[in-house]
Amino acid sequence: MRKLVILGTGFAMATKCFNTCFFLELEDGSLFLTDAGGGNGILRQLEVTGFDYQKCQHMFVTHGHTDHVLGVIWVIRKVADLMNKGKYEGQFHIYCHDVVREMLLKMTEMTLKKKDFARVGSDILIHEVKDGEAVELPQFRLTAFDILSTKAKQFGYCLQFADGMKFTCLGDEPYNEHDRAYAEQADWLLAEAFCQYKDREVFKPYEKNHSTVKEASELAELLRAKNLVLYHTEDKHLATRKQEYAAEARQYYQGNVFVPDDLDVIELG
Repeated sequence: MRKLVILGTGFAMATKCFNTCFFLELEDGSLFLTDAGGGNGILRQLEVTGFDYQKCQHMFVTHGHTDHVLGVIWVIRKVADLMNKGKYEGQFHIYCHDVVREMLLKMTEMTLKKKDFARVGSDILIHEVKDGEAVELPQFRLTAFDILSTKAKQFGYCLQFADGMKFTCLGDEPYNEHDRAYAEQADWLLAEAFCQYKDREVFKPYEKNHSTVKEASELAELLRAKNLVLYHTEDKHLATRKQEYAAEARQYYQGNVFVPDDLDVIELG
């Protein structure tokens, strides 16, 4: 059974939940990590889930904003430390666009211990992927795509499994028509929804280049996605977010809606 394990659901400045990131647990037990939040809180989130670093040899980083990339440095440090202690076999691969790659290389060189940084480039490999480029991984085919952000270069991705399942991560900004082929008729569509439509004047999502639940749900209906996961939200309504966001989404979208809390596990089938 494939599972989506949500590590965090909040936007950059969230303090009541962790920043948005997650990992997939696949049938063979391997793990695929996406983003890592804004600090070493990622280590706690992974620990709580029972995350086995040895089973995670592939990771994707969408963009270089603090709430997505800084935690990656901690993941790299953790993996390097495990390697140095003989507790991690094989290589750890990170996939990202060129800007993020340069950021990670510079930050690891500046912040890691020499023996940990020595692993970068030999055992910890940071791969640049380009818009539309596909990478064949053991469990699926990953195709990266540029979401054409107006703020900072950002990539999403589409995972195509051998059994036909299509899993698409749109990043944390509104959908761009440039990426229709990767998102249309997805079995699972992961999209940001900063707040409810009724609260748009309070949270100003459009000023931040984000969507409301209404727009994200209309998009999922337009793209004929089967399942919609909404995340990267404000953190002022956590007690009622799951119910209220889902209720709004169902007004515009006919498929299955998931509004996870931090550490929720969603079975993908």
